[in-house]
Amino acid sequence: MCGRYVMARAVGDLVAEFDVDETYIDELAPSWNIAPTDPVPLVLDRTDKDTGEASRKLVTARWGLVPPWSKDTKGAARLINARRETVTEKPSFRKAAATKRALVPADGYYEWEKREPAGADGGKGKLVKVPTYLHPADGGLLAFAALFENWPDPSLPPDHPERWLRTCTILTGPASDSLGYIHDRTPVIVPREMWADWLDPGTTKEADVRALIDSMPEPHLVPRIVGDMVNSVRNNGPELIQPAD
Repeated sequence: MCGRYVMARAVGDLVAEFDVDETYIDELAPSWNIAPTDPVPLVLDRTDKDTGEASRKLVTARWGLVPPWSKDTKGAARLINARRETVTEKPSFRKAAATKRALVPADGYYEWEKREPAGADGGKGKLVKVPTYLHPADGGLLAFAALFENWPDPSLPPDHPERWLRTCTILTGPASDSLGYIHDRTPVIVPREMWADWLDPGTTKEADVRALIDSMPEPHLVPRIVGDMVNSVRNNGPELIQPAD
């Protein structure tokens, strides 16, 4: 799964990296401990109704999908991830998979490997969780495959400026053998050469979306054991991704 990640780039970096046409974010505070329900930057392509041309936008969304038919936002924390195997079929995700695909920029993400504690006798000791930071070897930027939705708050009038809430979820898939020992799931990472295909608003048929998801390659990331400060969402700072002592 993906339950915590790092994004410490400036708005200008994201605009340049993703070739953004319009940004709706003025400033972006770096975070080394982004958690579910936090606001996150999101890259998406939308088609102009008048010109028919697509443009790339940088916006914010709250992490944890709220389907438009939801009565409230209480279930968002349970929809931070969507399984690539079933995302085109599940009622909570299938419409967004067809029409609202996006990218979530990230420097890397955290996972917790379950290990026997040091000195455990014959494997009978209680497993401990070892926080691990997974990142690209070259220090580049990752692009998580994501979906978004716009939820209308029924408690607010139609013309209220805060009536619409944009939310998102990150796709996950089975982890490869090289990372599977850390966790059996990993975020679906879209390679640069597939960004335009993933964001293309013209791809809406389930079979085409399914084929697109199935063509995503396995990620190649570097694991780094980090300190237990990351275990608390209250901690934030570059020291969280430093190697553990």
